[in-house]
Amino acid sequence: MKNTNYYAVIMAGGVGSRFWPISTKKFPKQFHDMLGTGQSLIQRTFDRINDLVPSENILIATNESYEDLVLSQLPETTKNQLLLEPAMRNTAPCILYAALKIYDQNPDAVMLVAPSDHWIDDETEFSRNIETSFKACSENDILMTLGIQPNSPNTGYGYIQFENADQEIKKVKNFTEKPNLETAEKFLASGDYLWNAGIFVWSAKSIVKAFENSLPDMLQLFDIEATYNTENEDNFIKANYEKAENISIDFGIMEKASNVHVLPVDFGWNDLGTWGSLYNKLEKDTAKNATVGSETIFRDANGNMVRTQNGKRVVIQGLSDYIVVEKEDVLLICPKKDEQDIKQIVADVKENFGDDYA
Repeated sequence: MKNTNYYAVIMAGGVGSRFWPISTKKFPKQFHDMLGTGQSLIQRTFDRINDLVPSENILIATNESYEDLVLSQLPETTKNQLLLEPAMRNTAPCILYAALKIYDQNPDAVMLVAPSDHWIDDETEFSRNIETSFKACSENDILMTLGIQPNSPNTGYGYIQFENADQEIKKVKNFTEKPNLETAEKFLASGDYLWNAGIFVWSAKSIVKAFENSLPDMLQLFDIEATYNTENEDNFIKANYEKAENISIDFGIMEKASNVHVLPVDFGWNDLGTWGSLYNKLEKDTAKNATVGSETIFRDANGNMVRTQNGKRVVIQGLSDYIVVEKEDVLLICPKKDEQDIKQIVADVKENFGDDYA
């Protein structure tokens, strides 16, 4: 029997523009089967969390335009489990919305906040780590984050410095946003830094108290009694949500709070932020080529990432380290080293081909 005090919020509002042309504003990456597993990323995330958290206690925070997509991909959920954001306001407002809604249902709730589009290899270890975090947050007024053991001086992630090295759950000393390479190398060498995965656990009570301390205006905006879990909730959110400050939970709460702790974890995490990160998770042939969907012949080609419609026959001759992605009537061919340009490519596509293609 699952613990009815356990809740979760899956963050599923992003557009995922770095995965264009598969991910578009109308149909973003979390709703796609990016690795060819038979499940979309959000379906995989829901099932992983559902191992520990009752399905009716899993809320989905997403843009109101994705309501039908969520309900069709997650038939276990009801409309009352959807937190529909009428405007994009970063992570702090939607986490506060979720916490107040959950607290109204159950003042003893502990809640997990997790992105919908991360990949985790060892789901059993993930559940064990979340159970450890839930227990700690049930017993203590702490805000917890999961810290990934770094295996390279990656400059694309935020870093968490910890103290109390001899304890399983460690006190957080410092957060550092994406550092430069020299700084990241120093962090790795010091041994007391972890990557910030953006996966959080806390009691509903503790996170509401943290908003009271650090973002009191936002709490006042959202904390209207008898609104949550009633027929007035939707109208209240539509009227007030866009008035909230556009701020992340990291900057608005975690970097200011004095009771932040981290659990170092190692469950095969990948944030699947770019085509390159997806390439790293896929099986490859002897020439390091990876494919999803297509039947591909590679000739004098290595290190390529190819994703097409299922069953498409593709021949790649003489290419090395390229991304080749097809979706319906759009084709992207881009060197892997230039994948950071894809966001700008999407802007060019919008200007030249119109919103329907972006």
